[in-house]
Amino acid sequence: MDQPSATEPDPEGSGDSASEGADESQGADESVIHTHALTKRYRGGQLAVDGLDLTVPAGSVFGFLGPNGSGKTTTIRMLMGLIEPTSGSARVLGSPMPRASRTVLPHVGALIEGPALYGFLSGRDNLVRYDAADPTADPRTRRARVGAALDRVGLSAAAGKKAKAYSLGMKQRLGLAAALLQPRRLLVLDEPTNGLDPQGMREIRSLVRELASDGTTVFLSSHLLDEIEQVCTHAAVMAQGRLITQGLVGDLAAGARGRLVVTTPDTADAARVLKEQGVADVVIAEDRVTSEPPEGELADVNAALVAAGVRVRGFAVERASLEDAFVALTGEGFDVAG
Repeated sequence: MDQPSATEPDPEGSGDSASEGADESQGADESVIHTHALTKRYRGGQLAVDGLDLTVPAGSVFGFLGPNGSGKTTTIRMLMGLIEPTSGSARVLGSPMPRASRTVLPHVGALIEGPALYGFLSGRDNLVRYDAADPTADPRTRRARVGAALDRVGLSAAAGKKAKAYSLGMKQRLGLAAALLQPRRLLVLDEPTNGLDPQGMREIRSLVRELASDGTTVFLSSHLLDEIEQVCTHAAVMAQGRLITQGLVGDLAAGARGRLVVTTPDTADAARVLKEQGVADVVIAEDRVTSEPPEGELADVNAALVAAGVRVRGFAVERASLEDAFVALTGEGFDVAG
């Protein structure tokens, strides 16, 4: 795990612009992350991030959404000062990155590209090592801090087990515990539910909500649309290195049309009638026929189905999801396996 939360104090004070923002109190209407034309081009010409203008409001749970290869992790690495941008700028907690890394990172907890652990040490001793690397951490309260972090991610019972014996999901939890050893103004999580079972995913979502209610801004990168929709207040959609849209999660979904869903044992007949009514994108799936909402009255379409002898057991327009919004914005499906 790239763990930028444990950093050294800056002996030179990081200069004028580096000291601003990280030590100032920010209003709720200010951004915790702000980028302008942020770009990363790797050797060989690969354009990983292309002119990104991103704004993450303070106090939000911000979902950074996109399929594998869309530029999410590269963006996070630039925000955390782990790699230099080719051009453009990024400010985190009001200060320029990577120049202000030493001032900013003590206020940031991060879990990026999975945790890097000492396999021969127990989960507890791994956290002790992480905490000891933080010059701001009081050694007198280290054990209590480590115990609280383990309890918060549900690993207290496995704290004495060697990390090499941990499952992938347990390693993710331990990495998250490392990011939570100290109170943070910003928590950056890259695919935090990777490897977790459904119960573990629910627990992490609950933890994220709890952190946000305590005033921590959470920046959560994921390729799981359902995860973003359940836990995030704001979101940005990336595709092929470019920002497609950003805003309130509810507003993003509201920008897309929902789907007409007809539940019936007569799916073939229902599909035929819908097409005759001029309804587009008709899809049969088990006992359901879905399509784009009709241009005309829903009642007229329902009447046509009944008149054709279709046994209609359900007829409704489902609310648009983030997946619907993504397809509408990009014209392509979402690779949930990415």
